[in-house]
Amino acid sequence: MTEPEPGACCSPARAGGASAVPRTVVLTPGRPDTGDMIELGGGRFLMGTDDADGFPADGEGPVRAVTVSPFRIAPVAVTNARFAEFVADTGYATEAERAGWSFVFAGLLPDDFPPTRGVRAAPWWRQVEGADWRHPEGPQSAVGDRADHPVVHVAHTDAVAYCRWAGVRLPTEAEWEFAARGGLEQARFPWGDEPPQGRCNIWEGTFPGRHTGSPGTAPVRSYQPNGYGLYDMAGNVWEWCSDWFSPAYHRDGPRADPAGPPTGTARVIRGGSYLCHESYCNRYRVAARNQNTPDSSTGNTGFRVAQPFVSISARMSGKSPFTSTAVS
Repeated sequence: MTEPEPGACCSPARAGGASAVPRTVVLTPGRPDTGDMIELGGGRFLMGTDDADGFPADGEGPVRAVTVSPFRIAPVAVTNARFAEFVADTGYATEAERAGWSFVFAGLLPDDFPPTRGVRAAPWWRQVEGADWRHPEGPQSAVGDRADHPVVHVAHTDAVAYCRWAGVRLPTEAEWEFAARGGLEQARFPWGDEPPQGRCNIWEGTFPGRHTGSPGTAPVRSYQPNGYGLYDMAGNVWEWCSDWFSPAYHRDGPRADPAGPPTGTARVIRGGSYLCHESYCNRYRVAARNQNTPDSSTGNTGFRVAQPFVSISARMSGKSPFTSTAVS
């Protein structure tokens, strides 16, 4: 079995992690991915939680007043269909494709699947050869009927490369939480404090042995949006943010447009996934946070995109805010 890495129970990491050899890819911007972005006016909100059901070691608290500037954010995570456009236009190869494998939840593999390596701290994760965004459960699988599902098996580096092409960026962790809350102050979930049953795509049953539904990703917009019109801010897939992860930096860090520490070894992921369950990992709460190394990919991690507030005149010009950029 592979050794446990940061966030192994929810999102296991590659052994190379942030110490892996940096990768440089030069991309020319393609068609901007800004058509249905939702404009949020920003403002002051209470970020984090001190609730007893949180994870203090993750740095969920203390609750602090944070201000974010106006920004725009996609209502859904990037889908397989949209990511396929990016790959077709650029020929980009993801970290999973370059490595030849990615992490897959064992419960999604057929009973006759060949033996695979597991993660010591979380044996339900398997290192599957040939698993990537096109083949979410390995070479025998495909995304042909999952065009409207969120793309998975994308590392942080892959998400950044897509953003450069699409003329967008990843949201900061503060922007992500502001958006996820949907205007509700200190609610546990994007919809309020009511139980999550039927409101998001998380594990139902007894984890990891019994699922009363169908484990795996769901199409975007399968559940009701939050107060800002954003879908799947809880469950379905973890979403990369731009910040380096630290459990303590924010305690004394900036309160206006915080962007995380200047360096780190892992990036923030938010929102939980279809593997979260109250009895095991209730990190689908809006204040919950997790981490993974920038080169890691799993079958339950994707991303959504954001953009600084752009005026109507700038949008009508069709100009991308990015030029050709090297992504490392």
